Amino acid sequence: MQDDQINRRGFLRSSAVTALFAGPATAAASPLGHSLAAVGRAGRPLRTPAPMNASTEVKLIILDPAHFHAALVQEQMLKGIAKRVAIYAPLDSELLAHMARIEHFNSRPVNPTSWELDVHCSPHSLREMLAARPGNVVVLSGHNGGKIEKINASLDAGMNVLADKPWIIRSQDLHALESALEIADRKGLVAYDMMTERYEITTVMQRELVNDPAVFGSIAPASDTEPAVLMESVHHIMKSVAGVPNLRPLFFFDIEDQGEGLSDVGTHLVDLVQWILFPDQAIKYRDDIKILDAKRWATPITPAQFRQVTGAAGFPAFLAPYVHGDQFDYYCNNQVDYTLRGARVRLNVLWKYESAAGVDFYHAVFRGTNARIEIRQTEKEKYQPELYVVPNGPERHAAVLKGLQDHIERLQGAYPGVGCEASGDELHVSIPDRYRVGHEAHFAQVLAQFLKYLKSPQSMPAWERPNMVAKYYVTTAGVQRGHSA
Repeated sequence: MQDDQINRRGFLRSSAVTALFAGPATAAASPLGHSLAAVGRAGRPLRTPAPMNASTEVKLIILDPAHFHAALVQEQMLKGIAKRVAIYAPLDSELLAHMARIEHFNSRPVNPTSWELDVHCSPHSLREMLAARPGNVVVLSGHNGGKIEKINASLDAGMNVLADKPWIIRSQDLHALESALEIADRKGLVAYDMMTERYEITTVMQRELVNDPAVFGSIAPASDTEPAVLMESVHHIMKSVAGVPNLRPLFFFDIEDQGEGLSDVGTHLVDLVQWILFPDQAIKYRDDIKILDAKRWATPITPAQFRQVTGAAGFPAFLAPYVHGDQFDYYCNNQVDYTLRGARVRLNVLWKYESAAGVDFYHAVFRGTNARIEIRQTEKEKYQPELYVVPNGPERHAAVLKGLQDHIERLQGAYPGVGCEASGDELHVSIPDRYRVGHEAHFAQVLAQFLKYLKSPQSMPAWERPNMVAKYYVTTAGVQRGHSA
């Protein structure tokens, strides 16, 4: 054991971190939840984080970083965040991958970071973190199945939470999500999820135009054949970096842990529907949302493909219920139809094995009485998201063009250089490359917004919390409905 720990310390020192290894737990693990916040080391009083104010330094705690999004929170060093960050996690490949990413940020030649890491390795990471409470913000990303219990325990212990989607993947956990938000309200804490897609420039522009009656009109009437909102997200299981497959952890394929497509990456789509159609308005899911239909289906994966994307020699035992012969049926695809305040919405969330173009795809259509506002990402667009305004017939073209030109003019103060151009019967919104910052940069933007709310929790819009509940109602109820289809 001693030699093993020396080897671990050697690795961690080579990664420029300070390692504080927890010894074997002597007490039996307690169930997650409120009682866990009271668990401490024998004889040691619990530390309660001091209330935050405008001058309080933000001290991050990274808990169980099993997804690379946890590292992206530290991709940049923002003012007000302490450079020393605590990490609590089991000593496994997920932790080592996270530390390697931070080391990459620290050693890159352009704009390097200077993070210092206190790494606490323990199979009881949550228990150890709650006992020590070395910071005031807990960051969570990965292992979705038990994430809401960790969120609740962190909030109950007096720490703010910044957590990656999804917070829950099962309908029965909706009450736990509501409980987390109630705890945050009661204690004056900030509980925030990483809705990065709100910062994608084509989506920002789409929101602007959908809410301009001169361009969009009003939302198109409900139709059984043509929804008012259609979104499709296509991700790919096998991805390569410099020609080498980017290996995925085995838990990625466990839908009891990762969730199905709708309950995971589909969270962004549901969020955008609400955020675009009804900006700054609270959604009451019991009154405003009705699930109409849903379905699920599998992407088949062969043993050779599974080995290529995981490095594993075979399918693990926990996937046995989904293995038939020499094929693993990965239930990662979902479609859900629902209405939001009468507007009919269809979402398709798909995972295919591999992309010939090497990119994921996103398509979003909002149909109005004057025009449809559409994001496309096809070969014609060179696989880059582009925004189009398509008037509903030649008789509306001139009026829609005038409305679009007027709106673009008003945007010059916030987004100078955005323009529009005719492309046949369509109008293309041209967006300068400087606004296309990419997916990874959006995490810094989310973090910057989160920091503003930390300094002034009352500044968080009142609609954020009910809309979070509404969002997860759609994702979890949609998956549940698909199981009964």
